[in-house]
Amino acid sequence: MKGFIKIIRYVAPYKGLAFLNILFNVMSTIAGLFSITLIVPFLKLLFDPTELVHVKPEFAFNFKTLSGIFMYHISSIISENGPQAALAFICILVVIVIFLKNLFRYLGSYFMVPLRTRVVADLRNAMYQRILVLPLSYFSDERKGDLITRMSNDAKEVEVSVMSTLEALFKEPVTIIVSLIALIWMSPVLTLTVFVMLPVIGLLLARVNKKLRRQTQHGQQKLDELMSLFEETLGGVRIIKAFSSQAFFMNRFRKQNELFTRSFIHGNRLLDAASPLSETVSVAILALLLYAGGKIVLSGSSDLTAESFIGFIAVFSQIIPPVTAFSSAFSKAQKGLVSISRIEEVLKSEEIITEKINAAGIHAFNHSIVFKNVSFSYNNEPVLKNINLSIEKGKTVALVGPSGAGKSTLTDLIPRFYDPTDGQVLIDGVDIREYKILELRRLMGIVTQESILFNDSIYNNIAFGKPGVSAEQIESAAKTANAHEFIIDTEQGYQTNIGDRGNKLSGGQKQRISIARAINTNPDILILDEATSALDTTSERLVQEALSNIMKGRTTVVIAHRLSTIKNADLIVVMNKGEVVEQGTHQQLIMKGGLYKELHDMQRLTEG
Repeated sequence: MKGFIKIIRYVAPYKGLAFLNILFNVMSTIAGLFSITLIVPFLKLLFDPTELVHVKPEFAFNFKTLSGIFMYHISSIISENGPQAALAFICILVVIVIFLKNLFRYLGSYFMVPLRTRVVADLRNAMYQRILVLPLSYFSDERKGDLITRMSNDAKEVEVSVMSTLEALFKEPVTIIVSLIALIWMSPVLTLTVFVMLPVIGLLLARVNKKLRRQTQHGQQKLDELMSLFEETLGGVRIIKAFSSQAFFMNRFRKQNELFTRSFIHGNRLLDAASPLSETVSVAILALLLYAGGKIVLSGSSDLTAESFIGFIAVFSQIIPPVTAFSSAFSKAQKGLVSISRIEEVLKSEEIITEKINAAGIHAFNHSIVFKNVSFSYNNEPVLKNINLSIEKGKTVALVGPSGAGKSTLTDLIPRFYDPTDGQVLIDGVDIREYKILELRRLMGIVTQESILFNDSIYNNIAFGKPGVSAEQIESAAKTANAHEFIIDTEQGYQTNIGDRGNKLSGGQKQRISIARAINTNPDILILDEATSALDTTSERLVQEALSNIMKGRTTVVIAHRLSTIKNADLIVVMNKGEVVEQGTHQQLIMKGGLYKELHDMQRLTEG
């Protein structure tokens, strides 16, 4: 039941649509029951056409009296026009009532479609929005394939399984309740038998549903693992081919796919068993009713006539389809409830990087960036230890050191991708946690080692983060980044689509587009994270020229792989094992003869 309460919470914004759906379903059910009860006068007319009602009964709200009033009108038609006219009247009335029943049924579905579709759309929007604000550490722990599965497959399961169950939740119970009221009205004694036997169906389905939910969770886990492997293969297909590992990955995929397939088969077998079981039990109850009701009619100990008993059975038969449909939908809902729980895991993930209420605005960088006693740990492992560093406006500061020294983590603290475990990062003397996050990040332009571009035109990739700029500004940024020449040589110039992750471009071209993007935002603070380390010599020269152009007059923090590119930096900070071990200019550090000189000599030896 808790799962269905979750669903109702998402339906709440569309309660108007839900109300209209329920209203038309009730009207459809009532019309359907009325069409069935017409079977009583129809049978009476066929089996005993001579027994006419010439005196209109006094009105009372019970089945026998209302049936008598209807028979009085039928008798009037027979007296005036003959039994065939009465038969035709009943048939036409049945057609009219059935038409109204299906009209109301359609209107119920008409309002259910936007309800179920919009709820799922809201879930997707909420999940996507959450992904955009979650900290980078979240994506280090979660596999992309798992998140993709939750956005696609789990959202689909919510729509197909849970949202279709909403229809059952609003429609089938209404049909069952209205039918039970009609049965009580027709024969309280026989209806008591129904009430006694219905819990049998409930207990049976509860066992099946419990097992189905457990199996569904296992199946979704296997699908996550399968999609993660697929996503990993797409990202590493070049390496897989280069190392001739296709057979290894194919075997690995087959094994994972087989595990998922077995789980899927077992889950669907359980799902398919729910409806036949409930239908079998329902028919057994119907057989019991036929026996008990037939015994009452034959004994003549009740007002229940043969025609009324057949009408009772006809109404009861209308309970079996909604009970079966509800039980089947309830079983399917277990898959959807697992999916909605998995989506909510993302929606309720902790947002570690939060903005203070009434955070201060920041529109310009004026003086300095200061790291004051900064330490940072990830999963209880220390990454940075008591960092003290000052970066003055307009200066170029280079971070160097062996891999794993903490250089990238240190720069990630400036735009608040992470927050320090201890200490403060100050901009113009104010802790950056006091600033509005978006305004803080708008001061910065970031160029990383891996060029992250989007499947869009060159123009839109450069304009990214600052829409509405003119074509002249985009072209100017591209020229500064040494990208204009190769852009105009492409098939459609600036409107050329660069493919997924910019795969239609070379490494150097992608990096220059990334630099043009950073230039276009006109940042006060520029962060360069080993922006040239993955390039060939020619591309590196062009990119380095572009970087030199963009660095003029800006505060720049450079993570350097090749030390030759940062000889002219105003300050070189040498890091090792999360600590600052040396600071100074190139000449000062060479004279010290410490780690920097060791790294410098090692590179000269390898390059020489």
